[in-house]
Amino acid sequence: MRVVVIIPSRYGSSRFDGKPLAPICGRPMVQWVYQRASQSSRVETVHVATDDERIRAAVKAFGGNVMMTASTCRSGTDRVAEAAERLGLGMRDVVVNIQGDQPLVDPRCFDAVVKPFTEDPSVKMSTLAFAIVDEREITDPKDVKVTFDKNGDALYFSRATIPMGRDGFSGYTIYKHLGVYAYTREFLECFQLLSPGRLEEIEKLEQLRAMEHGHRIRVVVTPYDSPEVDLPVDIRRIEEKMAAMGIG
Repeated sequence: MRVVVIIPSRYGSSRFDGKPLAPICGRPMVQWVYQRASQSSRVETVHVATDDERIRAAVKAFGGNVMMTASTCRSGTDRVAEAAERLGLGMRDVVVNIQGDQPLVDPRCFDAVVKPFTEDPSVKMSTLAFAIVDEREITDPKDVKVTFDKNGDALYFSRATIPMGRDGFSGYTIYKHLGVYAYTREFLECFQLLSPGRLEEIEKLEQLRAMEHGHRIRVVVTPYDSPEVDLPVDIRRIEEKMAAMGIG
């Protein structure tokens, strides 16, 4: 079973144009994600998939693997699927999809998200969750929450607070979803063919498409948070965290 990380990277964004190339401690953001993924003990290779020449040139400049994909890709998942096909991956090989806006992702997150595929042959898709520490994230719709059953399979993903206690939040654990996904290449091909469902349209969460069509998503709890950069103002926060961690 091969394990390959593919980072879908798009230059244009309504909230943060050119985000993948935004400098963080002197390096483009996508380089941080690439290098962190490359440190995983389970990952064979890392590739950036993009339709923008500026991103291609930046990845080449730091010595990374990069692939130009179609500008018609509707989503990052479509871009990942195209790249996986062109890499010639087998149907049981595992593809890890991470957006290029998580520069502090811990390399052990990749090990964790792949582990279910080595333990349970029925797993087709997995993702990560982190126990929320900062209570502001509980009510922030930018931070997606996830609940899962006793087997670790997702019950629901939401921008709302889930679960919501009848008497309000009273100190129980709420899990934040981390945007790292793994799929068998076979299921990635299947996912592309699924039509968006009502819940996906409401929450604007692509992973709900799999669940609405009856597919299970295995959730792995990790002790390593992976904060995302949504807006330019977030970069300072990330650089401060890097300084505290001795990175950069």
